[in-house]
Amino acid sequence: MAFFRSVTALSRLRSRVGQQSNLSNSVRWLQMQSSADLDLHSQLKEMIPEQQERLKKVKSELGKAQLGNITVDMVMFYVNSCLVEVIGGMRGMTGLLWETSLLDPDEGIRFRGLSIPECQKLLPAAKPDGEPLPEGLLWLLLTGKVGGGLRCDMISCTEQRAGRWLVQGIERSCHCPRPVPYIPLELHIICVVEYYVYKAIDALPVTAHPMTQFASGVMALQVQSEFQEAYEKGIHKSKYWEPTYEDSLNLIARVPVVAAYVYQRIYKDGKIIPKDDSLDYGGNFSHMLGFDDPKMLELMRLYVTIHSDHEGGNVSAHTGHLVASALSDPYLSFAAALNGLAGPLHGLANQEVLLWIKSVVDECGENVTTEQLKDYVWKTLNSGKVVPGFGHGVLRKTDPRYTCQREFALKHLPDDPLFQLVSKLFEVVPPILTKLGKVKNPWPNVDAHSGVLLNHFGLAEARYYTVLFGVSRSLGICSQLIWDRALGLPLERPKSVTLDWIEKNCKKAA
Repeated sequence: MAFFRSVTALSRLRSRVGQQSNLSNSVRWLQMQSSADLDLHSQLKEMIPEQQERLKKVKSELGKAQLGNITVDMVMFYVNSCLVEVIGGMRGMTGLLWETSLLDPDEGIRFRGLSIPECQKLLPAAKPDGEPLPEGLLWLLLTGKVGGGLRCDMISCTEQRAGRWLVQGIERSCHCPRPVPYIPLELHIICVVEYYVYKAIDALPVTAHPMTQFASGVMALQVQSEFQEAYEKGIHKSKYWEPTYEDSLNLIARVPVVAAYVYQRIYKDGKIIPKDDSLDYGGNFSHMLGFDDPKMLELMRLYVTIHSDHEGGNVSAHTGHLVASALSDPYLSFAAALNGLAGPLHGLANQEVLLWIKSVVDECGENVTTEQLKDYVWKTLNSGKVVPGFGHGVLRKTDPRYTCQREFALKHLPDDPLFQLVSKLFEVVPPILTKLGKVKNPWPNVDAHSGVLLNHFGLAEARYYTVLFGVSRSLGICSQLIWDRALGLPLERPKSVTLDWIEKNCKKAA
């Protein structure tokens, strides 16, 4: 696939000014930037040697430092003091390097050091006081910078609305046998989704779970892997990051197309909605799904941004990293990550929340009282089930991703009945879970709110929600995969032990 660096990209921008006058100010602003600001590939190429040396220094100076102690109960999983599984989830163990984000139990996620409120303030938006553009977050995840120095107030509202975040400088364009979205990653990326990808999805029953169809489509995209081709031709390991970069950006560009097709195939008439060249990544994804309400476009921008990354220990991120450590290309790695995301204890939980909330309405009505809600929560718990959307493996306070979605709802849909029910649950559920005494974090997580927002704007098919999560997670996983290859991170191979080994070697310590 051809790449046109900043000079060529600028000339192509100029050629389009006559057709799109709202780009003229962007072109003038673009001309004032240095070439290093215009080219994401060049930025990374400059950064990588410095980060490689940094990693060598850390290994040399801090290689023997302890990150913590591993105890048997981190490996085991107990219920009521009885051992039920030799799988404890490795909770509390520090064992992964993940540069793009860090999860603090009290503060929540930070993307390259920035909290969600800070990202909402600093990253480019599609309109004044709007939600951050996912492509702005992608730049942050990859470079640790906010748009190479770009601030939201440096681009006019008209230009932001048009989705032309013009600070980078590559263009990818090629023949496309089916409609694909305009995706302004860097300058202008138009992606190819070959016909056989759709045929691979069409080979599945339409009743197959949306995540099954989505993951199958991603696997079919792997045929176009540039990393696989480069590896087979004997590329030097110091260059692994470059085809990984190409695959990762291509994958990020393509997954909304595949995801939108899955939605149209299952829930609509199968008709593909063409891209809208005036829209950004999140806005175009919403458009291809069939939702053009400006508020829904804003919601999708927020959704993709806040679901993009959550450090490296969660199932999907860790799976992607693990598979990639075998030098599997980004397509194979991300497809594996999607299969982890599809589990009920991970990404599938977001569909369970809306279904549970609707079951409350079915039994108690929309105007449910606090006492009725308490009774239903206890009924759920006493039946051996969990209240979906509450608790988290790391967080010990309300998830900031829940909070920003709540703020969105207060701004755009304060009178929505299901939102009001979610607000009541926020008051009712944590005290009940605290009273149980078995839950370390009784507070709502990201899943507790997203379904209600999507449902409000018409995307009510709960089984599809995890696909939205998957599209979002491509930004974080692929960003880290590029750095995995750039830093030369090794094959992941932890040690396992048997119960006999634990009994033999750990009794004295106990």
